[in-house]
Amino acid sequence: MHSMMGTSQEAFKLKASLFTLTTFHLLNTDAQLVHQQLKPLVEQTPRFFQQLPIILDLFSLPAASGPIDFPAIISCLRGYGLIPVGIRGGSAEQQTFAIQSGLAILANIKTEASETPSKPTAPTPAINSKLITQPVRSGQQIYAKNSDLIVIASVSPGAELLADGNIHIYGRLKGRALAGVSGNQHAHIFCQNLEAELVAIAGNYWLSEDLQDLQQTLNKGSVQIFLYQERLQIKQLA
Repeated sequence: MHSMMGTSQEAFKLKASLFTLTTFHLLNTDAQLVHQQLKPLVEQTPRFFQQLPIILDLFSLPAASGPIDFPAIISCLRGYGLIPVGIRGGSAEQQTFAIQSGLAILANIKTEASETPSKPTAPTPAINSKLITQPVRSGQQIYAKNSDLIVIASVSPGAELLADGNIHIYGRLKGRALAGVSGNQHAHIFCQNLEAELVAIAGNYWLSEDLQDLQQTLNKGSVQIFLYQERLQIKQLA
C-alpha cells in the first residue's frame, strides 16, 4: 500500500496573466454565411489567423436572433485556424447554449463602457520606456507593461510587440505592433519602415492588406498611427 503523505511535488500553480484577444463581432447567426465571408479574408492573410484565440461578441446581433448554433459556428471558425474561447453579451438562452458548447462567458466591461457616453479620460502617462536594441525574431513576443516600447532594430514576420503605451520602431516592422493594449485609446505607433502584418491600438486593428492600400496614398517614410473617433488613422511624419 502506497502512502501519499510526505509528497511535496506540486501539480500546478495559478497566476493572473494578460493576453491580447481578438474580438469577433458576430453580425449574423448563419454559419454558412460566416464561412462564405471568412474564407476570402483568411486566404489573404492565412498566417494571421492560425491559432488565433478570439472572443465572440454578440452585441451586434439583432435582438430577436434567437438560439445560436454554436457547434456550427465553432466548427467553421476552427476550420480556419481561429480558436473561440468565450462570448461576450447575448441573451440568457444564448449564454446557456454557449456554455453547453464549451465556451466561457466573459464580462461586458469594455462594451458597456463604449455604450455609455462619458467624458474622455486623460491617458495614463507612461512611467518609463522599455528599450529593445536586438532584432525581434519570428515567434518572439515583447510586452511593455505600463510603459512605452522603443525598438531600434528590425521586427521579423511572426514577431509581436505589445505596449500599454506608445510603440516606437526605428527598424523595419514586418511583424505585429499592438499599442494601448490595456485600453489606452491615446496611444500611438510610430514607425520608420512600415511593412507590418498587423497594427492595433486599443483593440482596433489593420491587417497588412489594409496598410498596403493606405500606404499607396503616402510616400515611403516614417508614419504615425493613432485613433480618432474610434477609427485608426495614419499620417506621414515630417
